[in-house]
Amino acid sequence: MSAQWYLLRSKPNKDEALWRELLARSYDVFYPQLHVRPVNPRSRKVRPYFPGYLFINIDLPVVGFSALAWIPHSHGLVFFDKEPALVPDALIADLRRHIEAVNAAGGERPDGMKQGEAVLIQTGPFTGYEAIFDARLAGSERVRVLLKLLNNYQVPLELPTIQIKRIRRR
Repeated sequence: MSAQWYLLRSKPNKDEALWRELLARSYDVFYPQLHVRPVNPRSRKVRPYFPGYLFINIDLPVVGFSALAWIPHSHGLVFFDKEPALVPDALIADLRRHIEAVNAAGGERPDGMKQGEAVLIQTGPFTGYEAIFDARLAGSERVRVLLKLLNNYQVPLELPTIQIKRIRRR
């Protein structure tokens, strides 16, 4: 059997440390990261595209499950129905192209979002809350959203664009 791509889970906030550990051990690893322009210049300039997960290309029967579970900062492989999650080569190639395109364009932007569209807040103190997209703020990587609270009272919030995601209604 030859090497295949698998999904490896890291301990919380240890993605980068696990990535460095795997590289030091000469594993073929894909750690998708997006370049961001933080408001605070001392903040991180990149963030993981899939926080808590990395892709590793290995010959699993040769390496073994336990070798990956005992690497520092690792929770081991992701399993579905007691089988390790295989990731198709084509998906890895598509992800690489997508990440490169987003980074080349200057990062993720809510271009195409219209006022009144539903968004999900992905990080920060309001993680998991739905809001309504209001406007992009001029000259910055920030947006204004309206957060619905009690009795449909809407509170305006200004957030970095990377914290929101469009909700696709079906």
